[in-house]
Amino acid sequence: MATIEESVDVQVPVRTAYNQWTQFEEFPRFMEGVESVTQVDDTHLRWVAEIAGVSREWDAEITEQHPDQRVAWRATTGSENAGVVTFHRLDDSTTRVMLQLEFEPDGIVEQAGDKLGFVKRRAVGDLERFKGFIEERGRETGGWRGDVS
Repeated sequence: MATIEESVDVQVPVRTAYNQWTQFEEFPRFMEGVESVTQVDDTHLRWVAEIAGVSREWDAEITEQHPDQRVAWRATTGSENAGVVTFHRLDDSTTRVMLQLEFEPDGIVEQAGDKLGFVKRRAVGDLERFKGFIEERGRETGGWRGDVS
């Protein structure tokens, strides 16, 4: 299983960054290759994305979610993946968003892409696009403050 750990500092309060991240259906606005994310209920998501030129669909379950702190998930169908995003207050107007992602590259093309660093670059790009998205807006498009343990 491959692991990626990346972070980005965003110029918004931790509450704003966290609230935006909980708006899963907005992910296609800043995540490359993600065509749609449908929130089925408070803890289940349906993803559609293009990975290495191939359309993929999978379901994911939010396994842990604590306001202004963390969101963790794992795939329940499709390619194996799991991860956590944590939110760290640096000061009143700056938040560090940290991503830890584990995934199993599916097939020779994805394995080669992982070895060449494509997945890591995509994750870095997604975090940078999130930064641009939330900083440009200055406020979240919504937020879910529920707690999942």
